[in-house]
Amino acid sequence: MAIPAAAVIVPMGLLFFISGLFVNLIQAACFVLVRPLSKNIYRRINRFVAELLWLELVWIVDWWAGVQIKVFTDPETFQQMGKEHALVVSNHKSDIDWLVGWVLAQRSGCLGSTLAVMKKSSKMLPVIGWSMWFSEYLFLERSWAKDESTLKLGLQQLKDYPLPFWLALFVEGTRFTQAKLLAAQEYAASTGLPVPRNVLIPRTKGFVTAVSHMRPFVPAIYDITVAIPKNSPPPTMLRLFKGQSSVVHVHLKRHNMKDLPESDDAVAQWCKDAFVAKDALLDKHKADDTFGDQYLQDSGRPLKSLVVVTGWSLSIVLGVVKFLHWSSLLSSWKGIASSAVALIIVTFLMHVLIQFSQSERSTPAKVAPSRPKTIRDSSSDSKQD
Repeated sequence: MAIPAAAVIVPMGLLFFISGLFVNLIQAACFVLVRPLSKNIYRRINRFVAELLWLELVWIVDWWAGVQIKVFTDPETFQQMGKEHALVVSNHKSDIDWLVGWVLAQRSGCLGSTLAVMKKSSKMLPVIGWSMWFSEYLFLERSWAKDESTLKLGLQQLKDYPLPFWLALFVEGTRFTQAKLLAAQEYAASTGLPVPRNVLIPRTKGFVTAVSHMRPFVPAIYDITVAIPKNSPPPTMLRLFKGQSSVVHVHLKRHNMKDLPESDDAVAQWCKDAFVAKDALLDKHKADDTFGDQYLQDSGRPLKSLVVVTGWSLSIVLGVVKFLHWSSLLSSWKGIASSAVALIIVTFLMHVLIQFSQSERSTPAKVAPSRPKTIRDSSSDSKQD
């Protein structure tokens, strides 16, 4: 890691991890003391507390790096965002798609109640993973035999969620890379599926389960397509911490949950068809470098994240100064060594967070080995997931 990057990452890491541990402590206390008495009240408190942490990352996008997120959608959908439960389905184009989703949720007023289906190892990440666990994110092992019951139980528990929430599901199962695209194209060609050019083949079991369990209480599916313009470098966590800007285009289409077909096979096919359409939409974006002539995200950069980060910074700096004065930590070699170790740990944790976000290091979803297609296979294409 370059020294200039470390010079930025260390103070940001100190801010994030100190404030995050404070947030985790509040979440843990509420989980033990409040949740057994009222899950509703716990969720409302946690929504507020978690947002205080997530806003620090939104601040990095909006105010530090100045990333421009342009949303293409119809006015009715734009006004409805944040006012209803929604299942969010997106392609997994960049390293920070999840963070783009958080920014959109913050603009819509539901950042603290935005959830996601994540791989199980995510909850082991210090601060951010722990906060996700307290916030009822769904963690899976990428083994359907183990994950089916976990997913169904987690979805059922969202029935009585007291405030509008978004549940993000990346049905491709892994982040997009050229190597994974080539593997998906080979698989599609060998099984008679449409060969993708800009997306991976969706893994439909989780989507079908989500639709079947959420249909009674979730009115909408937000079909999101993320693209990076030709003249913009792809956004990464490292670029964000360095303050390097990017542009992200987001196309959002709302589907009524009640309009989806009833049978599981038909829902699976709906998902596959949606990704075929998404692939064509991305072809058009490549040609035009835009999703349309007008983008409807005109809310600018809300001040809320700036206010929260300023408040956290002043509180932590004041607390650290008082602690150093009280403890005389830097007046001895032992204290200096302890402080240096703490800084090394923070740097390492930030490095882990950055590495964790990189698509090249993501674990590919398990795909059945490709094999030549026969006439007998043609009737089972829709069941391969």
